[in-house]
Amino acid sequence: MIELVIFDCDGVLIDSERLAVKVDAVVLAALGWPLSEEEIVERFVGRSHAAMTAAIEDHLGHRLPPDWDAEFTPLYDEVFERELTPVTGIIGALEAIDLPTCVASSSSHARLRRTLGLVGLYERFAGRIFSAEDVAHGKPAPDLFLHAAARSGVEPSACVVVEDSHFGLSAARTAGMRSFGYCGGLSRAERLAGPGTVVFDDMRELPELLAGAAVGR
Repeated sequence: MIELVIFDCDGVLIDSERLAVKVDAVVLAALGWPLSEEEIVERFVGRSHAAMTAAIEDHLGHRLPPDWDAEFTPLYDEVFERELTPVTGIIGALEAIDLPTCVASSSSHARLRRTLGLVGLYERFAGRIFSAEDVAHGKPAPDLFLHAAARSGVEPSACVVVEDSHFGLSAARTAGMRSFGYCGGLSRAERLAGPGTVVFDDMRELPELLAGAAVGR
């Protein structure tokens, strides 16, 4: 039985990663660590802001000031305000899924309120949104998914996770949860494949995939 579907946010509910990675490239170059968009996807998609900050500091060999990202925040805000949309097919999928759902994201609560609000999805999940800010260790550690399950009163084995990143799927597997890896965005299918994971490329397929998983198909 499936008692809870846990959705990642960026790249699963909102088509933000295509936009954010382009800004990330500008930000990293300005800091002195130029990376290609492909390298950014491999290193950072699915990770928390704290993890990205730690990686930058490690590469540069020095600490960044606490407000290092303040000058770059308007870049993300501007592109999201102008171009952010839901992931293709996710609205219909959510309407067709007759199971309890929640969000567990590496984004901060403030960013989740803003981005989900921009595409009209915040109220759909209000009160059932969990952030990496809520736990000691973000993805690929299992903490966030286990926290979401515990707060929802559901055993990990009765949860399924919908993710689009290698780090998020690693967290789901470690948490003992079945998972669905969405490869319709930036992550390659082979990067998402692994035990207990169904890889798919069209969100319109998700309700049927969940129904199949619920009956053991």
